[in-house]
Amino acid sequence: MKNSYLILLFIVLFSACKSDKKTDDKTEDTVAVKSTEVNVYTHRHYPADQELFAQFEKQTGIKVNVVNAKADELIQKMEQEGEASPADVLITVDAGRLVRATDKGLLQSVNSELLNKAVPSHLRAEHNEWFALTKRARVIAYAKDRVKPEQLSTYEDLASKTWANKILVRSSNNIYNQSLMASIIANNNDEAAKTWAENVVNNMARSPQGNDRDQVKAVVAGEGDIAIVNTYYIGKLLNSKNPEEVKAGNGVALFFPNQNDRGTHINISGAGVAKYAPNKANAVQFIEFLASKEAQQVFAKANYEYPVNPEVEPSELLKSWGTFKEDKLNLSVLGKNNKKAVILFDQAGWK
Repeated sequence: MKNSYLILLFIVLFSACKSDKKTDDKTEDTVAVKSTEVNVYTHRHYPADQELFAQFEKQTGIKVNVVNAKADELIQKMEQEGEASPADVLITVDAGRLVRATDKGLLQSVNSELLNKAVPSHLRAEHNEWFALTKRARVIAYAKDRVKPEQLSTYEDLASKTWANKILVRSSNNIYNQSLMASIIANNNDEAAKTWAENVVNNMARSPQGNDRDQVKAVVAGEGDIAIVNTYYIGKLLNSKNPEEVKAGNGVALFFPNQNDRGTHINISGAGVAKYAPNKANAVQFIEFLASKEAQQVFAKANYEYPVNPEVEPSELLKSWGTFKEDKLNLSVLGKNNKKAVILFDQAGWK
């Protein structure tokens, strides 16, 4: 009887050990399976981006699945999907939108030595929920034949009567103008920003309409003397297949405001890891690649944007516009001041 009991006990223990081994093997197999994809929700639609995505796939073997749409649509999509969202990375234009996504809890903090080194602190979120990938400066494009550069100085000076009926600029619902206004609020104060906007409205050559390229074309056509534009649009005009656009790009020169004080306002395109990213490791690796020297050189040459990585120089075209001092205001402030900027624009009558 005693021997039978010992035999039975041995069988039970042997079975339990075998079962545990199967469980361990299963766990090891699960850990060994490495994700081979990254799902990217992007607002950007440039050939340079597609080139870089292909390079990343080739170097890492990680497939880049792209969902392309407008920023607000992507943010709304991520909200609706919630924890079930397949998004790993959100890429969009303008710090204001990145801050909006962060405030909605759609992005997560990332600890990456590579990104901290490649992206200066004022070009990333306070808690690293997003990182800048490229920079654009919002500058003054002026008619070469009617304006002398020494007549220009600061954004604030655009409110002076010198520029009555001479300013061309797009509408206040444009995110680039909202971020510029947000920076003026941060660097001055609410009341000064409102007064500035009111006076710029009084100095407009026409009611706001069109995009940045349209403002440049209007300057060349003589509808106004100066326009507020993003630098990379000038690069697009100069490299357009349309002769009229090339003519427009050549018809203006660029002035970088506020060089004797805070510096020129800049904005960015940037990326963040989605809150519920199913492939987080791949997402971090993907953003690290886009901030690398190799990728930053592609952004600079192919899309006329300034690199964020301090080790990468701008393209020859951008160098031809001259070096400039940039406003080092942390770009998170632009998002925080966005609602106030919209309200002040409305109060100032900026359509």
